[in-house]
Amino acid sequence: QVQLVESGGGLVQAGGSLRLSCAASGRSFSAYAMGWFRQAPGKEREFVAAIMPGGIISDYGEFVRGRFTISRTNVKNAVVYLQMNNVEPEDTAVYYCAAGIGPYLPVRRVDSVGSWGQGTQVTVSS
Repeated sequence: QVQLVESGGGLVQAGGSLRLSCAASGRSFSAYAMGWFRQAPGKEREFVAAIMPGGIISDYGEFVRGRFTISRTNVKNAVVYLQMNNVEPEDTAVYYCAAGIGPYLPVRRVDSVGSWGQGTQVTVSS
């Protein structure tokens, strides 16, 4: 069974930091682009960040403005991280881990995602 399991969400004050993790299991995602999306209440799911299998090439949503960093390891299977710094109340959302629909295919649009995690809540207080 393919699984992407997120952890690390929670409550943080504005200006603080949080680190999200996502561990893949069930089959190997080492050759897949991995990423993060988020969805706030009443809003569409939006792209946050993605990273290609080699861990070098990454992409970010425009609102990130240098505050977040995505990284990954591929020791046994893919584990992807999202370091969130200088968070803002507008970052409050459920954050979802995502894997591409096929090896080496980029992740940026919702329809470019083949597997989703269950989501982890991030709440930023002002």
